[in-house]
Amino acid sequence: MRAPGGPASVVAPDGLAIRAQGLEVGYRNRVVWHDATFEVGKGEFVAVIGPNGAGKTTLFRLLLGIQRPMRGSLEVLGAPPHRGTPRIGYVPQRHEIDNDTHVAAEVLVHLGATGSRWGPEIAFRATHEATHEALEAVGATELGPKPLGSMSGGELQRIFLAEAIVGNPEMLLLDEPLSNLDMRRTRELVELVHNLVKTRHVTTLLVAHDINPLIECLDRVIYIANGHVATGPPEKVLTSTSLSQLYGVPIEVLHDSRGNIVIVGGENPHEREPA
Repeated sequence: MRAPGGPASVVAPDGLAIRAQGLEVGYRNRVVWHDATFEVGKGEFVAVIGPNGAGKTTLFRLLLGIQRPMRGSLEVLGAPPHRGTPRIGYVPQRHEIDNDTHVAAEVLVHLGATGSRWGPEIAFRATHEATHEALEAVGATELGPKPLGSMSGGELQRIFLAEAIVGNPEMLLLDEPLSNLDMRRTRELVELVHNLVKTRHVTTLLVAHDINPLIECLDRVIYIANGHVATGPPEKVLTSTSLSQLYGVPIEVLHDSRGNIVIVGGENPHEREPA
């Protein structure tokens, strides 16, 4: 998904896709997280994790220019964030697709190149070649003529991803694309996204509740919890010392026999927090 419009492209300095300095964000008088300083390089694959209500989707709202920080500075692709930039592809957490939706998948992807308005004049501005290439890139060529309402969750995620990349964005924001997928579909989607990161050199931030399906592919983790943000390579952020500092209580990061990460502590860090 993308929206049309926006100023001319600006080249990000120093190979950075995101530069945040002293960010404080919130709603009205409530601060969600503060004093966040971090950088994301171009072409990196980044997991955004943390408890419910910690502010993961809020980060996406900032990057998309939908919300402004209360304090601090933020640059995305070399410029302050602004709404409607075609340089960012976005897959939101929820799409309203029901069983009665008879629109073909290829029509949705076709529209993804020009925005979210429906109508024949808008639809055919995108080329058939771009639509075909996007579907092919996510392994969904055969799904093009299929009605959206008849698709499984895994198939829909591929179509939404094709819609997001059809305009060749420089950045992808994926909000919980692994939710409600079984283990096999989760693994397939992670491999697909990782391949897009490598082949298209597209900076990708993916919100997830479970880090384990992603851990082998990641360049960086952004962990948001307890009003703070910790960032860095997974092996530096996902440690007992780092997360204990982040939460302000003793946290242990354990590894099971299969190498999966288990995070435990005196207070369950993954209990539901206020939205």
